[in-house]
Amino acid sequence: MNAATLIELWRGDLRESHHAGHAVICDRQGVIEAWGRPATTIFPRSSCKMIQALPLIESGAADAAGLTDRQLALACASHSGARIHVKAVQDWLAGLGLGDDDLRCGSHMPQDRHENRRLTCSDEAPCQCHNNCSGKHAGFLTLNRHLKGGPDYETVDHPVQQAVRAAFEEVTDETSPGYGIDGCSAPNWACTLEGLGRAMAAFATPGDDRRGQAMRRLVDAMRAYPEMVAGEGRACTTLMRAFGGGAALKTGAEAVFVAILPAQGLGIALKISDGATRASEAAITALLRHVGALAADDPVIARFLPQPIRNWRGIATGDLRCAPGFPA
Repeated sequence: MNAATLIELWRGDLRESHHAGHAVICDRQGVIEAWGRPATTIFPRSSCKMIQALPLIESGAADAAGLTDRQLALACASHSGARIHVKAVQDWLAGLGLGDDDLRCGSHMPQDRHENRRLTCSDEAPCQCHNNCSGKHAGFLTLNRHLKGGPDYETVDHPVQQAVRAAFEEVTDETSPGYGIDGCSAPNWACTLEGLGRAMAAFATPGDDRRGQAMRRLVDAMRAYPEMVAGEGRACTTLMRAFGGGAALKTGAEAVFVAILPAQGLGIALKISDGATRASEAAITALLRHVGALAADDPVIARFLPQPIRNWRGIATGDLRCAPGFPA
């Protein structure tokens, strides 16, 4: 089965554009609903950060370093680089006796508009702590110190990344066909969309063993600190707040999105083929409504679906909506 049309853009009475992709809803046993091709191989990008953080807890490194739930949420984050995020990473590194130069994620201007303006107006360059993946990398450094590894923790053959690969393949229940280098320089292991959805369902229904306890801690941390996972105005934070702590959501580059729904015992994973974030945010909202995780009249839905398209005068010229048959 090829990609299915999931989201459409309408202007007046004409469908002007459309976004195709793949989506799955899974329980512990596997796919229970699908659109497109569940066996499609993807890079999950940042949507799998909670999987990448499992060795941090399972190794004992998190407890040895005395990490808080707020820090664990940051380890799963693609944050906006706001002051609360940057300071939290800086404080975390300082507690390890490390600094910005020990990170291997690189620097970029923050998405947060206040911090972006501050840097721009002061002619100050961003540091690596501004990188949206710096929380994940602080987790890697914490694990690395516990494992007594070398400084280049981001390389694929380093013990940190080998531990991440092992956890990734175990939770997705797949042998990864390979990896790509992510924007933050760490390896990103490929899997099928079905494998990613199955992994999210496992996080939604964790057992009482060591892995289950680690999954539960990470999900609880994300639910307790949604502002650390993304940031103000971001879809992950906005949608998690709407749940009032009832779910964990995570986006990834190139229009990947996942949801962990403990109350329903479900995991959701989707990938928009053309990499459009506007479509992945609309699609995840539609699926959350479809499974009853969001009430049909929840006001947060209107933020993403149907999403009005406005011109420069603020006039509504069209909208972003679900394609016929998605969701069923």
